[in-house]
Amino acid sequence: MRFLMFAALLTSGAALAAPTHYTIDPDHTHPSFAADHMGLSTWRGKFDHSSGTITLDRAKQTGSVHIVTQVSSINFGNPPLTQMVLRDAIPAPLCKTQCTFFDAVKYPTAVYDGKLATFANGAPTRVVGKLTLHGVTRPLDLKIEHFKCIPDFVVKPRERCGADASAAFNRADFGIDAGQSFGMDMKVSMQIQVEAVQDK
Repeated sequence: MRFLMFAALLTSGAALAAPTHYTIDPDHTHPSFAADHMGLSTWRGKFDHSSGTITLDRAKQTGSVHIVTQVSSINFGNPPLTQMVLRDAIPAPLCKTQCTFFDAVKYPTAVYDGKLATFANGAPTRVVGKLTLHGVTRPLDLKIEHFKCIPDFVVKPRERCGADASAAFNRADFGIDAGQSFGMDMKVSMQIQVEAVQDK
């Protein structure tokens, strides 16, 4: 009898220590970005459709992130500009030589995979990961500016977690070099707002 009680306690403890799994809420997840336009102005936009999963193990201070973003959901608030950057390339003479944009037909998604890291007060402050964009995979770490979990106000008693994260990368490293021949800065700054709801 004592053995059964001890086994039950062990099983209960293991369950409490197990990672929690979450599904991205696409209505509250919008990666946004800012990019140079020939030093004249800054193009700003966002991606409207993302999905994915997050795991969080508070006891071990570990976790993972998997996010898939539909490239065709890019939104500048300017339809002609949006359609232009979704093309495979812009030919000369609009570029000094042919320059490459997203080519959303051939590369319809951008995928980010990472590990939650550097926990402080029970919350991760960094994601160590990699981004696959335009058929190229490169390391990309995210800085988590804010992270919080609360009881979900719609699907109680499940939990909802949210975060704001940021990163910067060189888009030419991913083969998206449109404007480089004109001296455009290839740096892209990203701000990522994400919310995820605990799985049943």
